Amino acid sequence: MALTQSIEISRYLNIAKALQTVEQRSCWMMFDAEADVLYINFQNPAQAATDSEVTDDDVVIRYIGDQVIGLTILSVSQR
Repeated sequence: MALTQSIEISRYLNIAKALQTVEQRSCWMMFDAEADVLYINFQNPAQAATDSEVTDDDVVIRYIGDQVIGLTILSVSQR
C-alpha cells in the first residue's frame, strides 16, 4: 500500500514541476479517464466559452472575447 501511495505522489510531483513553467494563475483541472480528456479552467466556476480553436496537437483553447478561459487537452494518455 505504501508503494502505491508513493507512485501516486510522484505523479503529482511531476505535474507540480511542469506547472512551475507556466504563467502563474489559478486553475482547476479535471481528468475524464473514460473520454481521455483533461479539462483546465482558469475561472471557477467554469464559464461557457464564446469562441474556441483547436491546435495542431489536439488542444482546444477556449475564449471569452480575447481572454483564454480554459484548455481542453484531448487524447491525454497518448502524450
